[in-house]
Amino acid sequence: MLHDPALKSFASDNYSGVHPEVMQAVADANGGHVGSYGADPYTARFAELVVQHFGEGSTVHPVLTGTGANVVALQALVPRWGAVICATTAHVYTDEGGAPERLGGIKLLTVPTPDGKLTPELVDRQAYGWGDQQRPQPLAVTITQTTEMGTAYTVDEIRAITAHAHSLGMRVHLDGARIANAAATLGTGLREFTRDAGVDVVSFGGTKNGLMLGESVVSLTDVELPGITYIRKMDAQLASKLRFVSAQYVALLEGDLWLRSATHSNAMATRLRDGLVGLPGVTVTQAVEANAVFAILPKHAIEPVRAKHRFYDWNRDTGEVRLMCSFDTTEADVDALLASVRAEIEAAA
Repeated sequence: MLHDPALKSFASDNYSGVHPEVMQAVADANGGHVGSYGADPYTARFAELVVQHFGEGSTVHPVLTGTGANVVALQALVPRWGAVICATTAHVYTDEGGAPERLGGIKLLTVPTPDGKLTPELVDRQAYGWGDQQRPQPLAVTITQTTEMGTAYTVDEIRAITAHAHSLGMRVHLDGARIANAAATLGTGLREFTRDAGVDVVSFGGTKNGLMLGESVVSLTDVELPGITYIRKMDAQLASKLRFVSAQYVALLEGDLWLRSATHSNAMATRLRDGLVGLPGVTVTQAVEANAVFAILPKHAIEPVRAKHRFYDWNRDTGEVRLMCSFDTTEADVDALLASVRAEIEAAA
């Protein structure tokens, strides 16, 4: 054992381990020989479940990473000369190491937003210049659900974006690294704010919701996205033993595990927010609509609290930090963090 299994942090939902039900599913998929590269019964079952959750005509391509899912999806969505409009805080722009542009060859056209969410009006700030050979052609919009600011698009907000984008000849990608958290917040299934709202393709995340590894690209266009099968291989995102990625998603989707885990992590974030509100010198800076809490803490308290409960800075100048809850965050974990913050504030006073 190389780590303390009792240690919890609020740094990222990627820090958490694997949900026991998912771990069991991986073990159950082991043993014997089945087809490789997706020619296996687990990937076939995953495809059936995607249809159940996203609607008829939906197809799925499991991949290895979230970055890979976004790059594969965007490459399949736009031609070589296409550009993609996104928020300046979008994960595809800030945290992919430049992969969409360097690996995918796709120009990202960014728009600042106060809460991480695009609107038709904000899209229009970059939606121009078609036919101008001097400008990358805006041919798609990507939105993040939930956003990097922890906020969630409503069904109507997504529908407004997709209708506007489609009217301009653009398609829409949804980066769903925390898609389950959004569904838990909205009280919907996965289909209502994706396929039914006009989204063309989804990066369907799982590792932030209890999976060991692997993400997936879900096409909602009825007609298979051109070349996506080949793009996945070219981008080194096709696993040979794909059954172990797909088996995890089967565990997630066959019952309510996907929603149960997301609902719990959201509830822990709400508990954390409620405990922070009203503490002297503490300001919650964004609406808490999923499993993230953004807050300004007294600067003197940040490092002592971080030493006990790891978390990341969001804005060092203002003292704003990001606190993430996971499927395995407990009420005791939240209360311990709150007690540490309170103790540092009281000590300074």
